[in-house]
Amino acid sequence: MLGIIVILILAFYIIFFYPIRKPAEVKEAEEKEGRSEKYNNQMKKLWDVAQVSMKNRKPLRAEKALLTILKFDEKNAAAYNRLGILYAKEQNYDEAIECFEIAQSLDNNASSLHNVGLIYLETGAYEKAAMAFEQALELEEAVPARHIALSKAYEKMGQRKKAIESLENAYKLDHSTSTLRLILTIYEEAEDLEMIAETTARIEKKIADDNTRREAEALAKKNRSRRIVRKTTKIIYPKKREEKPKAIKKKPAPRRKLIQ
Repeated sequence: MLGIIVILILAFYIIFFYPIRKPAEVKEAEEKEGRSEKYNNQMKKLWDVAQVSMKNRKPLRAEKALLTILKFDEKNAAAYNRLGILYAKEQNYDEAIECFEIAQSLDNNASSLHNVGLIYLETGAYEKAAMAFEQALELEEAVPARHIALSKAYEKMGQRKKAIESLENAYKLDHSTSTLRLILTIYEEAEDLEMIAETTARIEKKIADDNTRREAEALAKKNRSRRIVRKTTKIIYPKKREEKPKAIKKKPAPRRKLIQ
């Protein structure tokens, strides 16, 4: 009898008190999850403020939001990279370089190196710029803009041959007339008449090829449109059933009343 009473007491406790008094581990996990969700929401809001402020040209507000992000997450490479872009736009080149270098140390990526190279190029440190662009290309080679930036650094250093090689590498990737024009500019500055004529011929051929391709694409599109218009959908209507004439029912002859 005593055992039954103990079991009933335990059952009563489990049903009514245990769900209210959660174990410490469960409480800690739930509190941590709540803090994590709140933290993520705050970080998202700060990122939104930073992006909108940079877009609307409000650098002070953007800087404050990015610095707040870094206060909570000091190893956020993306925030350092964005802050470096902000400082570069404001021509605070020393701060921008520092931010890009920190971002690069946290996350080895080509974008940070490329950004550092652009600042070195802007400030006249052409050798450092070339080194940064070369390192960026080692990480990400299939980006024409990186080859073009490297060519500018080489050109500023007076290394025309290397500059042209970089532009030719860019042209292999983008097949752009503007890249050929950059090559032509270098030959014109060097007064290399033979290469000027050859590059001019390449540009003219590229323009003619592009026009031919565009005309062919336009004609193909026009023909496709005509085929769509000419194509008609035959609508098959169900055959109308012939109604058979209804049989006329003969009315029964009226019964004659018997005369009694």
